[in-house]
Amino acid sequence: MLARLRTFALVGIDALAVDVEVDTAAAQLPKTVLVGLPELTVRESVHRIERALVNLGYTLPTGRTIINLAPADLRKDASAFDLPIALGLLAATGQVSVSALDQYAVVGELALDGSVRPVAGALSIAMQARQLGIRRLIVPASNGREAAVVSELEVFGVHTLAEAVAILTGQLAIDPVTPPREEMEGRLNCYDVDFADVKGQELAKRALLIAAAGGHNVLMLGSPGSGKTMLARRLPTILPPLTPEESLETTRIYSACRCLPSGVALIATRPFRNPHHTISDAGMVGGGTIPQPGEISLAHHGVLFLDELPEFPRRSLEALRQPLEEGYVTISRAHHTATFPACFILVAAMNPCPCGYRGDPKRLCKCSPLAIEKYMARLSGPLLDRIDLHVEVPPVPYSDLAARSDGTNSATLRRQVEAARAIQQGRFGPGPGRLNGRMNPRQIRQFCPLDQQGQAVLQHAVDTLGLSARAHDRILRVARTIADLEQSELLRPHHLAEAIAYRALDRLRLR
Repeated sequence: MLARLRTFALVGIDALAVDVEVDTAAAQLPKTVLVGLPELTVRESVHRIERALVNLGYTLPTGRTIINLAPADLRKDASAFDLPIALGLLAATGQVSVSALDQYAVVGELALDGSVRPVAGALSIAMQARQLGIRRLIVPASNGREAAVVSELEVFGVHTLAEAVAILTGQLAIDPVTPPREEMEGRLNCYDVDFADVKGQELAKRALLIAAAGGHNVLMLGSPGSGKTMLARRLPTILPPLTPEESLETTRIYSACRCLPSGVALIATRPFRNPHHTISDAGMVGGGTIPQPGEISLAHHGVLFLDELPEFPRRSLEALRQPLEEGYVTISRAHHTATFPACFILVAAMNPCPCGYRGDPKRLCKCSPLAIEKYMARLSGPLLDRIDLHVEVPPVPYSDLAARSDGTNSATLRRQVEAARAIQQGRFGPGPGRLNGRMNPRQIRQFCPLDQQGQAVLQHAVDTLGLSARAHDRILRVARTIADLEQSELLRPHHLAEAIAYRALDRLRLR
């Protein structure tokens, strides 16, 4: 007897439809054969499924059983096939009469006692099910609220295989999972930190305001304890509110990587990722036999913070070049190529020297010129050219630390950012990637014209600092954002002068 039902395979962050076909026939010796290019995780599922069926009181097939996962040329590497295979076995052996299999799609991992465990990528699976016209989806109960975010789809969360059987046979009438819309609206863009907590550091705050307004990357240089990490953690709070579309796209990535917190249906705040400096290049940009997203994709629509930048492996840093320019990363393997979104603001922090006290007015730097040179040489010129703002973060004086009044809060700064981005939307059109920080050379020529005085200022900076053509364009992009923050249509010399001042690393190299 042949049974067929629909499930999904997760490839990267995308869900692809898979047909589970189970056919049983009489034979002298019982044997189960699993075909369809299954990886080890899927091949092991046969043992889990058999014990789950026995422990729930069902009978195992006594003849020859063929389980086919189509399409046969797609590698299957997930435990989400357990539940659909088990249901297919029960239908093929006639233990349950299921006439509604073609109306449902099913995903879920089975435990040996028949309980259903959560799977990765439930949101992507639900979105693909809706796109294919499937109206009912059975998922593990832990993934129910996540999948229910997708409209025009009835999602049923089950705790056990028996519940799934009862739903399909009509013996159990339960309501679909209710979309958690009110809860999402209450949690959207609510942060636990605020810029009002930061004492002093007005220059660094100004640089981060510019970065948020134009989507620019930032490098902060300062001695230990000057507040670099504290500043970076508060950058997401001044970015424009996360839109429902951005939240959905970010949640897909977190769900596929099993990084979605338990009980959370949607990512409600802009991501802030802070990987350790021992991370590999695959962990940074993504990789694996079947490509998986890395930290830069987990930071999509948010902030990627790299503390102690020179301590990161050179390969990991150089791998950031394409994503910083393009807003996505492409991972190519022999059997599959995946493209992951990676539109983020890079915030990096580093000390000015190995000991961290070069230029500190109160502490003596003991590093030799050779040690400083080697330390700075860990960062390549092409990578630094892709960072728009280099800002020095000095130690905070006691008078600022003892001040009773709070600094400018995040809400005030966010209003300035939103006003500047509204100007950019009128200039480039709506879209998260259409910001001054991502202008191409043609757009720079069109929207960043300079008068004679402005050209003289920029030429002097290029000649004095030895800036590359890319750094030249970065200065114009930053100057354009500074002008937008002032609601100025023209680029003035003082806009250029401030943008040039944010090339601290270029000035340090001249010392």
